[in-house]
Amino acid sequence: MNIHEYQAKKLLKKYGVEILRGSVAYTVDEAEQVVRNLGGSSWVIKSQIHAGGRGKGKFKDKENETGGIRVVKSIKEVCDNTKSMLGQILITNQTGVVGKKVNCVYIEEGCDIKRELYLGLMIDRSTSRITVIASKEGGVEIEDVAAINPEKIIKVAIDPAQGFQNYYGRRVAFNLDLEYKQIDTMIKLIGSLYRAFIELDASTIEINPLVVTSTNDIIALDAKINFDNTALFRHHELEELRDESEENLIELEASRYGLNYIKLDGQIGCMVNGAGLAMATMDIIKLYGSKPANFLDVGGGATKEQVIKAFKLILSDPDVKGILINIFGGIMRCDLIAESIIAGAKEVNNIGVPLVIRLEGTNIELGKKIFLQSKLPIVVTTNLADAAEKIVKAVKRYSNGYSCQ
Repeated sequence: MNIHEYQAKKLLKKYGVEILRGSVAYTVDEAEQVVRNLGGSSWVIKSQIHAGGRGKGKFKDKENETGGIRVVKSIKEVCDNTKSMLGQILITNQTGVVGKKVNCVYIEEGCDIKRELYLGLMIDRSTSRITVIASKEGGVEIEDVAAINPEKIIKVAIDPAQGFQNYYGRRVAFNLDLEYKQIDTMIKLIGSLYRAFIELDASTIEINPLVVTSTNDIIALDAKINFDNTALFRHHELEELRDESEENLIELEASRYGLNYIKLDGQIGCMVNGAGLAMATMDIIKLYGSKPANFLDVGGGATKEQVIKAFKLILSDPDVKGILINIFGGIMRCDLIAESIIAGAKEVNNIGVPLVIRLEGTNIELGKKIFLQSKLPIVVTTNLADAAEKIVKAVKRYSNGYSCQ
């Protein structure tokens, strides 16, 4: 689950992370009141969307207006720029061409920046450790730095048995060429971020840029936190921060039924029981010349209701031109899957696209028999490669105007 910058900063402030004073505004009048309360002579207006690259973003249908982050120096500029951002679609390198609607802006006081750094914590799957990632190249996409100048990326993995220790922070600080008085500040900062990461069940905490000011203060000028969805049951206070307008409607509906669904940009909808099997299914679809429209893991112990809902969610995606269901019947029996899919098909009246099902495991023969007796236009196979080849060919035929019947 993602949250907005202003929400992330509010959380990190509780852990002692230094941030600038600021507030969120949903209207031009609120924006004006924010800057009057802040005082000063310059402010930064930041579009709040769940995507990075806002500073270089472009507003849809406004060719002359660029940048979802702007520095302003008068109340008139605050009002004019807030008005031009609110309600508009901001397109960044992370949103794709669809972009995201700006429903609010975050306005904070300006500061005199001497250096921009990058600092983040994330889980390194190769080491199974929370890893600190830092760079002297702040203010730009860390992926660009890694691709062009990988030697400028600093990585420090934290031993989970001992947790954060000061020498981890010193190692980062030395590599960032921080001055003596700033080293202790960096140690405390990384320690605070590590504690927040653990206690909030985060999957990523990113500060880009982390700035050193002209007075040698170290301040989080931006903040991004992603949370582990599977741990949200422990954090009802975090679920309240969820902005459903930022989420894909199908993904949002899937989460309400405990389904792991991620929208992708292909044509073939996938339903699989098991994350590893789901990855293999998507890979083999690509191998046979097409692309998956989604990742969907219903889990090993899904109920009939969940399977029906998963099937209907796939069909609700207008990009789906065919469906591949790949089920290995262990805890979830093949006959239960068959009954659920048929029930889902009857609820939508007409599947409308080619459907290929690969079944293997417990009660497979009973599952096949149920599909056969349904008289629905379903192709059933026990071989995954055969299933992938069949659905890819069927989708090509369907896209060329042939009936899926």
